[in-house]
Amino acid sequence: MKKTVPYRIQSISELHELFDLPKPYNPLISVTDVSLFNYEKNWDIWKHFCQDFYCISVKQGNRCKMKYGQRLYDFNEGVMVFTKPGQVFSIHETEDYQVSGFALFFKTDLLRHHPLAKTIKDYGFFSYDLSEALHLSDSEMARVSTLIQQIQQELKSNIAPFSQDIIVSHLDLLLQYSNRFYNRQFITRKPANDEVLVRLEQLLNNYFDNELSISGLPSVQYVAEQLGFSMDYLSDLLRSTTGQNTQHHIHNKLIEKAKELLSTTNLSVKEIAYQLGFEYAQSFNKLFKKKTDISPLTFRESFN
Repeated sequence: MKKTVPYRIQSISELHELFDLPKPYNPLISVTDVSLFNYEKNWDIWKHFCQDFYCISVKQGNRCKMKYGQRLYDFNEGVMVFTKPGQVFSIHETEDYQVSGFALFFKTDLLRHHPLAKTIKDYGFFSYDLSEALHLSDSEMARVSTLIQQIQQELKSNIAPFSQDIIVSHLDLLLQYSNRFYNRQFITRKPANDEVLVRLEQLLNNYFDNELSISGLPSVQYVAEQLGFSMDYLSDLLRSTTGQNTQHHIHNKLIEKAKELLSTTNLSVKEIAYQLGFEYAQSFNKLFKKKTDISPLTFRESFN
């Protein structure tokens, strides 16, 4: 069966034209009122599309469903969503489509010669699933709205020296606040996060007891998928709760299992390394020493 290729929207100007919107003030960045989006004009495109630019959106009162990856999501009120270039979407329902809010689109070229060009990759929420959207409080919504309005006002002003620098500085501040708000969301959802930790522990215990010798070490992607999260969201959630990301938790469980084998079996270090999914014993020795400050052999000798 031939795979359907998503329609690729290459520029912000093209996006405006597809949505039947006025031309953007700046080809590299645009702030738009989402209530003005016209999906009917190019409905076939919205069934399967991707964009060559970032998007930050805050939407309220949306009754449509959007597909992101392989999952469907209902948009409710007060959610802030971040997407990056190349992600694939599809709109599935637009009956009684009622929505208010804004969408901020920007190209990577906007960030050229600015520090944000390098640091934007550190904002993991651009890779979160739609179900992992940021839910804003009233005060947070006010802060976000103010920054968006400042960007919009600068775009509407006549082009002047440092205009782009000012716009990027506002965008940088918006991302920093969003990072803070996500950390707040992780904290306020602590009971749910504690449940995730329990599920993670159960998952790793089961994997290391039953699947390790067959499939090798579990990947971050595997763990995230089993728990129903995107990789970046799970790592950020765990980091906010325990100070360690998903990879660290996998390695901790690995070392725990290695200590058990070293202290209760006569298997050689090489055999244990192989049983734990390592192709080379040297790699196992290096990780074990990094985590415990002693070699596997020294750890075993401490029990004799």
